[in-house]
Amino acid sequence: MKRYFIYIGLAGLLMQSASCTKNFNDINTDPTQTSADLYNPNYLLTSAQHAFSSQGYNMFLFEGFWTQIMASTSSLTSNYLSNGDKYVATSGTSDYQGRIWNTDYGSTDLYYTGAGNLVSEAITLTKDDPSKANLTATCMIMKAMILQQVTDVYGDVPYSQAFQGKTGVTQPAYDKQEEIYNSIFNDLTTAIGMFDASKTLVTGDLYYGGDITKWKKFAYSLMLRAAMRLTKVAPATAQTWAEKAVAGGVFTSTADDAYINVQSTNGHDNAQARVYGTDLYQTRWSKTLIDYLRDNNDPRLGVVSEVPQAGLAANKVTTAGNTTPSAQLGLPNGYDLNGGPTDVTKAPNYAGSTGTGDDETPLGKYSRPVASVYTNLNSPIFVLTYAQTELLLAEAAVRGWNVGGTAATHYAAGTVAGLTSLATLGSALTISSTTATAWVALHPLDITSTTASLKQINEQYWATTGIQFNYIETWFNWRRSGYPVLTPVVYDANFTGGQIPRRQLYPVTEATLNSTNYKSGVSGLSAGDTWVSRVWWDPAS
Repeated sequence: MKRYFIYIGLAGLLMQSASCTKNFNDINTDPTQTSADLYNPNYLLTSAQHAFSSQGYNMFLFEGFWTQIMASTSSLTSNYLSNGDKYVATSGTSDYQGRIWNTDYGSTDLYYTGAGNLVSEAITLTKDDPSKANLTATCMIMKAMILQQVTDVYGDVPYSQAFQGKTGVTQPAYDKQEEIYNSIFNDLTTAIGMFDASKTLVTGDLYYGGDITKWKKFAYSLMLRAAMRLTKVAPATAQTWAEKAVAGGVFTSTADDAYINVQSTNGHDNAQARVYGTDLYQTRWSKTLIDYLRDNNDPRLGVVSEVPQAGLAANKVTTAGNTTPSAQLGLPNGYDLNGGPTDVTKAPNYAGSTGTGDDETPLGKYSRPVASVYTNLNSPIFVLTYAQTELLLAEAAVRGWNVGGTAATHYAAGTVAGLTSLATLGSALTISSTTATAWVALHPLDITSTTASLKQINEQYWATTGIQFNYIETWFNWRRSGYPVLTPVVYDANFTGGQIPRRQLYPVTEATLNSTNYKSGVSGLSAGDTWVSRVWWDPAS
């Protein structure tokens, strides 16, 4: 899996001389290129899955901190983490705001293409070949998921005219988000109906190895997640598609979890782990998360978190720390190391430093993600899980929708799955089914009111996805549900007026390269192309 190329048609050459060599074809054929009929489109799927799943700073930088899963003392304009923890622009803000767009559409990921562009090309190469229907269907599902991410981040974006540059569409129209969601639901339905076990199986699939049964479950679970995005703006539509997803067959156990195994030795690593390792010292679990785990006596507290060994040097390396639950302390968001009123040493109930002299650090008593697992470049990356699915079903049941079972049973199943599936990331995070089940039995769903149930379900979703380092899904669901209730950071010169961002700005190039359609997209936002504008599915009330 070293290099992947989208085929490029060979240009015809006009020969004006009769002295053409008889070996013309051999001499003038580029050995690094191939034609569509010879290229294996499975490679495009493989590359797209890794590009989409392993995005690193694309989601860590903003969403990991905006959701207050993580916290950082970074404050310098040259340090990108200030974007997330304090909503303060840095020298790289204009670059990072467009990273998800560019990775999902194309131009700046590892292969100078894009996850969506790759699967779109695979669809083009296979759609007219009935024997490749399974690959076409798989890529259609991937495309729907990729573009859902783009629209959830930015708002109105290209969908119907996306990836048509080869046919001359270089300024694609921005589809309304409502229309995009309708297309996602329809495309998922079409793709599911195309799977056929008698046809050629997919060989380039990093998620399920081409298992059609699991891909159908994946598509229906993705349909459910997309449906639940619409609970605030179109509850009837959300109910219709959620019930259809359940009737079709969503995930039924952690064995259905979608994740990829990576190989750092060939450059295909876990980028989320890599960027956390890069920023190990000034990045910690937030006070909000650690307090949540402690208040609920959550068994994850002493499994996913550690206090580094004493001293500055020990805080900058991955040497195992103290995982005793009572020792864990989350770093409050919005503080720095500048010595002023927002210095972390001025934080309420500051616990003190560790180490002495030149080896002293004011961050020494704050908990970080267990470094042996969360910095492991070869650790798997979660994409869509059974835990997410069951927690969404719990909410659907609270709303009275026909999804089978009760809200309490779905909540219990989702929570147990969230705890036990952590072992996928590394054996050090193992929580036994016995422990998880016993804990959930002591902390059942609060069914005294709809509000109480929705709060508990979505707080659990926040913790579950955040601890899995799936920050972007944490952010999406927080925007939709409003839980947990987070206190915004108000830091000098922030770019949101002291509000938690609700979207990312369009890439700066869109205003000039696709001006007319960019303006159309901006017109669909509540407050223009700003960090606090609300997209269609995220109305204020």
